[in-house]
Amino acid sequence: GLTSLDRYKGRCYNIEPVAGEENQYICYVAYPLDLFEEGSVTNMFTSIVGNVFGFKALRALRLEDLRIPTAYTKTFQGPPHGIQVERDKLNKY
Repeated sequence: GLTSLDRYKGRCYNIEPVAGEENQYICYVAYPLDLFEEGSVTNMFTSIVGNVFGFKALRALRLEDLRIPTAYTKTFQGPPHGIQVERDKLNKY
């Protein structure tokens, strides 16, 4: 059967060379939604960024795109307060 590692690890599903750049590649990685707390975009983002940038074996790494599945975004209920509170905090109107 599947182990927890098999079930929950990220998977690289495509690797493309960067045009005109030697030894540079674009890697596409997918993570299972079960890893992330529902309704918490912050949890998902920090989990992925912490994971990706924790690869010490890589000299240079850049996150270029992050796609959030619709099923996950539907669990997000929005911020705990409205836009007016944010504008007040930032003094931006």
